[in-house]
Formats: sequence, C-alpha cells, structure tokens
Amino acid sequence: MTEQIPHPLTPQDCLVAVMIAVSASDETIRTSELVKIESAVNNLPVFAGYDLDRMKLMAQTVFDLFSVEEGLDALFGLVRDNLPERLFETAYALACDVAAADGALDEAELRLLEEIRYELNIDRLHAAAIERGSRARHTTV
Repeated sequence: MTEQIPHPLTPQDCLVAVMIAVSASDETIRTSELVKIESAVNNLPVFAGYDLDRMKLMAQTVFDLFSVEEGLDALFGLVRDNLPERLFETAYALACDVAAADGALDEAELRLLEEIRYELNIDRLHAAAIERGSRARHTTV
C-alpha cells in the first residue's frame, strides 16, 4: 500500500523533490549526488526539523511523476504551489549543487536546470551567480 503525501507539501519537501529530480534527470542517480542531497538535508538551516523519513516518499513521488507524460509539469506545479517564492533561488542553488556533484553536467541535467530557471522565474543574472558559486564549490584540483 502506497503512503499518501499529505497536502500541501512542506517547503523542505519541495527542495528535496527538486534535488532528486535533478539527480534522476539523466536516468542515473549517482552516489555523489545522493551524498550531496543527504549532506544538504543534514546540514543546511532550511532543513532544520525536516523529517528525514519523508525523503524516500519524495523520491518515490518524483519517480512516479517522471514515469508519466506531463509529470515534470506536475512536479513544477507542486513546487510553485508549496514553495515560498523567497526559496526559489535556494531551490535553484541546491539543484545546481546536485548537478555538479559528480563533476560533470550532462545534457539532461542542463535542460532540467534551464527548466527550473524558467519555471521558478530565476533572473538570468542571479542564475549565473548561483551557477558560478556551484561551479567554484565543485572544482577539483
């Protein structure tokens, strides 16, 4: 029996869903991406008090949405409806960090990041700054 997600989703649920969506966008969820998501949830103030058991539920929700036509649009609808606008840039920053976690950005990840920018109305200059910060954090020697 599948557990139902109470509506509305929490803002933290939305942030987790965005990170999982970026990780799953290339159909390969890498360990480095999972570690990045787990680290964000365990360490960032925005996730204080978040019920870690909901991560699995959010992952299943994203996978279920990705398996149906228009699922990405539905995901963005959930995020826009349940994530305060002041956290839109946070969502994009977390998405960029997950995408950069494995050291390479593939075409599917780049397309999804572009969609996130568009759907969350992230200003291009702000997006560039967020992307640059993520690139700097994930550069190797």
